[in-house]
Amino acid sequence: MAAVVVDEGVHADVRTFLSQDRMMLIDGKWVPAASGACFEVVNPATGDVLARVAEGDKEDIDRAVAAATRAFESGPWSKMTPSERGKCLWRLADLLEEHLDEFAQLETLDNGKPLGVAMVADVPLAVDHFRYYAGWATKLNGESIDISVPFAPGAEFHTYTRREPIGVVGQIIPWNFPLLMAAWKLGPALATGCTVVLKPAEQTPLTALRLGELFSAAGFPDGVVNIVPGFGETAGAALSGHPEVAKVAFTGSTEVGKLIVKAAANDLKKITLELGGKSPNVVFADSDLSSAVPGAASAIFFNHGQACCAGSRLYIEQKIFDQVIDGVVENAKGIKVGSGMDPESTMGPLVSQEQFDRVTGYMESGMSQGAEAACGGKRVGNRGYFVEPTVLVNTKPDMTVVQEEIFGPVVTAMPFSDIDEIAAVANDTIYGLAAGIWTQDISKAHKLASRIKAGTVWVNCYNIFDAAMPFGGYKQSGWGREMGAQALENYLQTKAVCVQL
Repeated sequence: MAAVVVDEGVHADVRTFLSQDRMMLIDGKWVPAASGACFEVVNPATGDVLARVAEGDKEDIDRAVAAATRAFESGPWSKMTPSERGKCLWRLADLLEEHLDEFAQLETLDNGKPLGVAMVADVPLAVDHFRYYAGWATKLNGESIDISVPFAPGAEFHTYTRREPIGVVGQIIPWNFPLLMAAWKLGPALATGCTVVLKPAEQTPLTALRLGELFSAAGFPDGVVNIVPGFGETAGAALSGHPEVAKVAFTGSTEVGKLIVKAAANDLKKITLELGGKSPNVVFADSDLSSAVPGAASAIFFNHGQACCAGSRLYIEQKIFDQVIDGVVENAKGIKVGSGMDPESTMGPLVSQEQFDRVTGYMESGMSQGAEAACGGKRVGNRGYFVEPTVLVNTKPDMTVVQEEIFGPVVTAMPFSDIDEIAAVANDTIYGLAAGIWTQDISKAHKLASRIKAGTVWVNCYNIFDAAMPFGGYKQSGWGREMGAQALENYLQTKAVCVQL
């Protein structure tokens, strides 16, 4: 294997963490893969090997599910009160916050995102998420029901419901927000009393593994959270199809989501899927351009465009089209592309060679079909996976770059003339994850928001997330919701109890 290379200026604890081969967490112990195999994790800013991680496979998933089953059915977790579960989650949040700098650096090295973004967004939002669900642990109540039984006149019944944890859950998280997506899934699962087998993305497993080191100190019993790194076609497939897993939560591509549905079909296990998107971002002529223009740029260039809800289809009312394009291009040219560890960088690299090839291939495809790059369109430098922020104009609805999810800092821009036209065009996609509307006419905003088929519609803002606000998709953007009270339903089942008095 190649030597591990770590940037200068990296936190001492991060250096120590990366200097040792990382194991998997099963039943409270750090263990190697049953096969003894490891895989290399690469720093996307340099292409250098960043760490070596145990490569989980079916046998490791079997061990992890067995541990989670014991913890759920007979371990101390099953006997803990809701208040005690909430305290564990709150302590986990405190520990994560204490190590904020360390987690932010790990996320930047592993994923590529600017350190400043990880410091103010990824880690604090994960902390807030655990605290939000800590509060929910004591509020998952059933209800009493007055029933009428026409064939039993005079009989009295006490009828009530219980909301019970679904059991062992498999959670598969993506590489674009590795720590935050783990928190999105772990928070509601643990608040409800489930146990978890978590598979982080093979490109970015490090913050999930570091988070695993905090669970024992936070008071979670062994086996409640198990973390098995590995590849989707092996560890992910084994987890999705495991007969003792009661529910699978997945965030990733629509293509893989469909495979998970098939893998789960034999057991009819519950599934939630947060999948791809091709989100429309609509700028009306009456919008405040001082916020709409930078907002449109941020909608696509945030996190290097590696966001399922990125505003990747920009629709601009005809009379201001050139003005908005000029403004978005100016914003794009002001972005400093470089290593996430460079404090001057505002956009880091794409996550991997595979993703770099995908994004540059889409840019070439768009321009071969007649699109023009108002800016960008090329790679940056000759080391690492950097690409320029790109604005494509002269695009047409049937172009591949307009129809398919690129998952990079590439936006297609097109003009429109009226609200009826844009409502139809915005919905002309297999996806329905998010949308943006920019206008000072609040009536127009509400009318269009009601017509767009998407799980989240932002008005005069974009990429606003909160632990209390549900997030998920229509159509092929997924099933179910993350965050908010709605996410708890993914991990609960309702039991009705009827007692004749």
